[in-house]
Amino acid sequence: MLNEIELGNFLSHSNTKLGFNKGVTVFVGQNGAGKSSVIDGITFALFGQHTRNSNKGLVRRGANQAYAKVNFSILDRQFEAIRKIDSKGTVSAQFFEKKNDTLIPLASGERKQFGESMTKTIESLIGMDFDKLKVASIVQQGELNSIINADPKKFKELVNAIIGIDKLDTAFEIMKDVIENFRVSIKEKLEYDDRDIESLKIKIDFLTKEINLAKPQREEMITRKKIQENELVQLQNKIDSDSTKEIKIKELETRKSELVQYVKTAITSLKKEIEEKEKKVSDCDGCFTHASSKKETESQIVKIEIELESSRRVIQEFVEKIGKLDGQEELAGKLRLQDGKCPVCDSKVETLNPLFEEEHIRNEIVKIRNKIDLLTKLEKENREKKHVLEQNLQKALSAERTLSIHGIRRPQELAYLKEEISILKNNIQKIPSEFNSSENMMHLVIDPHSEALCKTILTLQEETGGFDLTEFKNLKISFDQKRKSLSMIEQEIGAITQKIQTAEEQQKNISQALEELVLVKKYVLQLEEIRGQIFNRDGPVATSLRSWALNLISQKASEYLVAFNVKIQRVLLQEKARDVGISCYSGNTVLELDSLSGGEKVSIALALRLGMAHILGSSNLNFIILDEPTTHLDEERRKSLVGILSNAFEANLATISQFIIITHDSEIFENSNVDTIYNFEATPEGTKVIPL
Repeated sequence: MLNEIELGNFLSHSNTKLGFNKGVTVFVGQNGAGKSSVIDGITFALFGQHTRNSNKGLVRRGANQAYAKVNFSILDRQFEAIRKIDSKGTVSAQFFEKKNDTLIPLASGERKQFGESMTKTIESLIGMDFDKLKVASIVQQGELNSIINADPKKFKELVNAIIGIDKLDTAFEIMKDVIENFRVSIKEKLEYDDRDIESLKIKIDFLTKEINLAKPQREEMITRKKIQENELVQLQNKIDSDSTKEIKIKELETRKSELVQYVKTAITSLKKEIEEKEKKVSDCDGCFTHASSKKETESQIVKIEIELESSRRVIQEFVEKIGKLDGQEELAGKLRLQDGKCPVCDSKVETLNPLFEEEHIRNEIVKIRNKIDLLTKLEKENREKKHVLEQNLQKALSAERTLSIHGIRRPQELAYLKEEISILKNNIQKIPSEFNSSENMMHLVIDPHSEALCKTILTLQEETGGFDLTEFKNLKISFDQKRKSLSMIEQEIGAITQKIQTAEEQQKNISQALEELVLVKKYVLQLEEIRGQIFNRDGPVATSLRSWALNLISQKASEYLVAFNVKIQRVLLQEKARDVGISCYSGNTVLELDSLSGGEKVSIALALRLGMAHILGSSNLNFIILDEPTTHLDEERRKSLVGILSNAFEANLATISQFIIITHDSEIFENSNVDTIYNFEATPEGTKVIPL
């Protein structure tokens, strides 16, 4: 049962702590005062779930964190569950067992990937999950009478949920997966499953026909192969006998080509030799004449150089003498007789020394200049002679170098060279300008090597006489064609043999698989029968379970109705084809639901809820929450609800230890047997709860 709930900044509650005892606890207050928030606090603390849109919406406006803590007991054990959530929506959770005022951790968080889940621990402990708790212990606003006003089909689904038919549905789907996984494992092993049996039989028939058709084709191909092999052997023998002549024919052509190439190379070599010798003759022709004048030319050059040196010296002396005379001429211009006296000593003289007379000096200068002109002219002539002699000397030196380069030391050697050129030209004229390898090639003999080649060619021609190379090539082409044809036949035989082997192997494998698949099909049919009979929600097991549950709910609900002191003493739930019907009895009289009063309907609905709670095993928590159960009821009927609950506890019929009723009709509990009443009031600081 619930012992205490504590809410901190949770929805409208800033700091609320509520204690619970056995019996009826009532929450009263206006709409929006925070009464229903207690339900969300309980389910959030236990399962991390609630009726709000998001986790963030649980945190009271202006707060950074909210929490919901629930203390509850099962038999003699005490537990505490707390979950916290921050403004980002991050949730933390802890679950404890209380022993001697000590909290012992049992679970924390929801790390399901590591096998850690506080929710799973609580579900295992109380025997139900959030969805089952909503059906067994929490009747939302306006849902009390929905159990008898609901569509009969939906009522059946509600019963299915109560007795755990959803587990059968899960098992039904799991069984389907089991069958499919079994088929997958069979397919991995055999490549087929039981659904392929008919197609495999068809495939075996097809393979049999294919084998029966292929075997005669293979025999016909084998016969063709033997014929081709015999023809190929005959051709091979013929080729082997002529192959040596083919080799000699190839050698003959090689030797002819070798002879022609050798002769061509020899002609080229002779022409090159002639060109080289003609160039040597051309270069050396006239060189002996020039070379023989070398010494005389050198002697003449030396003599001219001596004369040039002598004339240069004399000209230099004349130039210096003219310089002196130019000075005397200037002095003579200043020295003149004045009144028959010497301008220097003032003595009387008739004439001056000729050395001091200007005219005399000028005549002397003219004479010297004439001599210089003669010498200069002579020097020019000598230089021209020297230049000519130097050119002749260069020709003589060049002639000596040319003769030395070509190794010609005497004029007779040059004459011998000219005779050799004449002989070589005569040899080239003997060689034909055109070569025909099909004719007698003895005319190409120009030396011992070419003669040996010609003899080899004649021998090979005699040995290969009468051999037709074209015919031999055609023979080899025919051999290759037949060999390719034989290879294709062998490939076809190999392919059809492989086809037969593959088909026979497939036939064998499929036959073996069929034998196993027949057993597999029997096993799958048994599994499908088990699935349909045991796990199908409309199968015999589920139908029997529903029948048991409906009888037990009917029995328990009838016991509650007797305690409620209404005219209806018994209620009976019966399964029909697709729904569940509700029958009400007063004595032996069947009463229609539409004829019942509001209070009677509330009694039936509450009795059925209590009966369902009994089926769900709600004794682990032993509480039921009724949220606004008096909605749409008049005052008399609202008060009758309180009386019904009081009678239930007085008669001690309920396995339920606690009823929590949430309502805004506080007056209906006046003068009633209610254990605890909490008044909820909305304030700016949050919901305020006051015990009444």
